[in-house]
Amino acid sequence: MEKKTILIVDDESQLVEMIQMRLEANGFAVITAYDGQQGLAVARAQLPDLIILDLMLPKMDGYKVCRLLKFDEKYKHIPIILFTARAREQDKQVGDEVGADAYVVKPFEPEVLLSTINRLLEKGA
Repeated sequence: MEKKTILIVDDESQLVEMIQMRLEANGFAVITAYDGQQGLAVARAQLPDLIILDLMLPKMDGYKVCRLLKFDEKYKHIPIILFTARAREQDKQVGDEVGADAYVVKPFEPEVLLSTINRLLEKGA
């Protein structure tokens, strides 16, 4: 069985490394990006199976990256988890509007993130 590839887009490198190690330990291939523009470019070039996307990013925020991918026929099938410290209902509503598939609030439980990833990947399989 081929490994599922997950793109992590977050500007906190220690957090990215921690999530990457956990995902790789669970059998996923991981690619990373550290700002919105890079995240968008990597997503378009690599076509990951799922994207974990921070909202507050340099160069382009996560909402814009999500919208650009979700409103493009070629990429809209890729599940996107918005990953943020912003937990207000209004933030989640904007996430829904730009097409996000799930919302995980920082600080997060790794098991919650993993179960969300597995649920979204099974749904798309």
